[in-house]
Amino acid sequence: MKELTERQQLVLNFIAHFIAEHNYPPTFRQIAGYFEITVKAAYDHVAALKKKQKLRMCDKSSRTMEIINGEFEDKAANSFIDIPILGEVAAGPRILSEENYLGSIRVHHSLLKNRRNYFALIVRGDSMNGAGVMDGDTVIIEKVETAKNGDIVVAMLDDGYTLKRFFKRNENIKLQSENPAYYPIYCRDVSIVGHLACVIRSY
Repeated sequence: MKELTERQQLVLNFIAHFIAEHNYPPTFRQIAGYFEITVKAAYDHVAALKKKQKLRMCDKSSRTMEIINGEFEDKAANSFIDIPILGEVAAGPRILSEENYLGSIRVHHSLLKNRRNYFALIVRGDSMNGAGVMDGDTVIIEKVETAKNGDIVVAMLDDGYTLKRFFKRNENIKLQSENPAYYPIYCRDVSIVGHLACVIRSY
């Protein structure tokens, strides 16, 4: 039997992680959304995994997907990393938000890059809701000191930390909200603490 392609392995990892976290499998649309592919492409990947006997699925329904390799499922379910929650970050009017250890959150390794450092923050405010970051969300931040135009970053300003989209032109920096109710923040100097890696939300 042929080995899995790199993309098929990533899809299998995602399905295993989703099942471990939610106790039910993802839809084809959720798989497509995560990998930024079409629903048909997501179905084709699942069909390939089924053919290679890594998944079983009844009646072409995504909600019936099961991981066949129990050893892989157990390994995937336990491959979590504890990310420290270091406080809150403003996604709205800037507020003083000192680092304050609030515990940790478990994140599956497939959502993170190898050999990178991460921390988590609780979002307060609604200025980034246009980017899908809501008040009360937990954001996983990769520690970096630089950013590219368009990155969503945690920036440290004089009056606290803020979560905004970063743009730089010449010597001018704009920290842009994703909510038209808020004006951009313009500055000449800013300290980048990290950029957004993923968002964790509890319903």
